[in-house]
Amino acid sequence: MTALVVTDASNLMTCDPDLPGLGLVAGGALVARGGIVTWVGPSDELPDDAHGLPHLSAAGGLVTPGLCDAHAHPIFAGERAAEFALRAAGASYLEIAARGGGIASTVLATTAASDEELVAGTTHRLARALAAGTTTMEAKTGYALEIEGELRLLELLVSVSGVQPVTLCPSLLAHLPPAGRDRAAFVDEWVKGVPRAAGRARAVDIYCDEGAFTLDEARRILGAAHAAGLSVRAHAGQFADLGAAGLVAELGGLSADHLEQLSEEHAAALARAGVACTLLPGACVQLRCPVPPVERMRRAGCTFALGTDLNPGSSMTESLPIQMWLACTHLGLTVEEAWLAVTRVGARAAGRATAGQLVPGSPADLVVWDTDDHRTIPYHYGVSFVGTVVVAGRAVA
Repeated sequence: MTALVVTDASNLMTCDPDLPGLGLVAGGALVARGGIVTWVGPSDELPDDAHGLPHLSAAGGLVTPGLCDAHAHPIFAGERAAEFALRAAGASYLEIAARGGGIASTVLATTAASDEELVAGTTHRLARALAAGTTTMEAKTGYALEIEGELRLLELLVSVSGVQPVTLCPSLLAHLPPAGRDRAAFVDEWVKGVPRAAGRARAVDIYCDEGAFTLDEARRILGAAHAAGLSVRAHAGQFADLGAAGLVAELGGLSADHLEQLSEEHAAALARAGVACTLLPGACVQLRCPVPPVERMRRAGCTFALGTDLNPGSSMTESLPIQMWLACTHLGLTVEEAWLAVTRVGARAAGRATAGQLVPGSPADLVVWDTDDHRTIPYHYGVSFVGTVVVAGRAVA
């Protein structure tokens, strides 16, 4: 049985919901057996039966839960650096899409790629995410558009889960109705196909926004997912508030994401339903969108999650620490909110509620950081402070 003792942390961040703030334990230590945390406390109170177990000293560093990416698109082929240059020169996301770029170009590359190429590319991206401290990732399909192609991408995400350490929480994503397709027939195909994702996907996601699916179409597709016993989430309010956030709240979903446009009514509905508000600062800044109404959400009692929005068009990054910096400096989150957004709340938004915390019974996924101060991570951006990454009680990076 895998066992591990971690000692000598400057602070051990538990993110225990029963403790105030981040649940910091000075001089902290933990014991894990079978990949599960069994004890947490000060190093000088380590249980007697833990002294002979394999040992990892944090050497005065910070220990936190492994980071949880609440929104990512890791499976795709191709790249769009040329579009980045166009956007930097002033072209808008919608203008680039109208020229045949954007999601359409990635769909062409992805549908043409072999299974082996897609698995290899996804695995490389996950290795970079792991090196930045991510141990849990919500992972979307989305670059095939047609339901059969999306189910293929879902199968590949499931296969990737078995060949690398990051725990994936797959979502089947209805990204866009293809140009030239009969929309009603396309939505019908999705409604009929969604139940086939049960047992493989944690959730079904939909992009309900200007230029994407309408609210009525989203209601049909997410309603089919809900009826099939799947959780739901939505890309909501990135460019226009069509009401998708309210729909997710109505269905008791996991998260509503982006939320640059969000009414007071829908913020209150998300809070009442316990739906996480997943903010994507990388995409927000790169696309020059308005900042999400964070104070409105905070007043309503919403909880915040953060995601990289890892994708080839609007947020080509695997780094959650960069998102923490952007969340604090551009979106107005506090350091405490940013940490909870990539740990306990991020895990719940991803669909893995037991992760993102270091308490008895939680997965022994953690990061030992080369700093003794948790505030350093969102403050000193662009530099990796990751010392050791542990997944299920084993050092993997």
